[in-house]
Amino acid sequence: MNGAPEALPAFPGFRVDGKRALVTGAGRGLGLAAAAALAQAGAAVTLAARSAGELETACEAIRAAGGRADVLVLDVTDSHAVTAAVEARPPFNILVNNAGMNRPKPLAETPDEDIDAVLDLNVKAAFYVTRAVTQRMLQAGERGSVINVSSQMGHVGSARRTLYCASKHALEGMTRALAWELGPAGIRVNTVCPTFIETAFTAPMFTDPQFREFVIGKIALGRIGRVDEVMGPIVFLASEASSLMTGSALMLDGGWTAA
Repeated sequence: MNGAPEALPAFPGFRVDGKRALVTGAGRGLGLAAAAALAQAGAAVTLAARSAGELETACEAIRAAGGRADVLVLDVTDSHAVTAAVEARPPFNILVNNAGMNRPKPLAETPDEDIDAVLDLNVKAAFYVTRAVTQRMLQAGERGSVINVSSQMGHVGSARRTLYCASKHALEGMTRALAWELGPAGIRVNTVCPTFIETAFTAPMFTDPQFREFVIGKIALGRIGRVDEVMGPIVFLASEASSLMTGSALMLDGGWTAA
């Protein structure tokens, strides 16, 4: 006789109902996509950026689609402003560090102001926001998920992107170390690493046919990524579906780093 059937394991799902999420650089592009995805998955999302107008428009669109969203006008490179803003709100369970920039040129032609601007936004701001948000998580005894928007350039090198690569490699190092610091408290820290995605930010780059051909030639799928293709991975890392995942880099590079 056959014995009793083994009970099927329960899938935790990709929902984040009842969670509070903070997304930086959320007014457009990948940040807006991340905020929309988390709202659609059930989270109450705070959209942070410097442009109030873009944020209001984004929040209105999320609310019109049935989601919950509110605006936080914030310069994430201002550590005191970041700390004050986070302390004034209930603890977040999910953080998406998306604010970032790039000023591609050869290092020999890179001025100090570019070095300062890229490292201030891509690295220091991520430290400021993560520090403030995780302090509140720890104080409240909340488990959570920190998602740092890195890049394939956090794992490879590329001409004219020495500064950008350095900033994203730094973000990868921060993620791995912080995963060990916060793991015992049930706070997970991971990166998502997109390839080139069609956005307003990247559009000017692709007006150069040679550059577009170079990029597509490095992507095994033979095409540039879409904004919506980042949404599922963001929700996955925010949800209990990735509960055993921390200190990891989720590659969304179409095969760029597989070569």
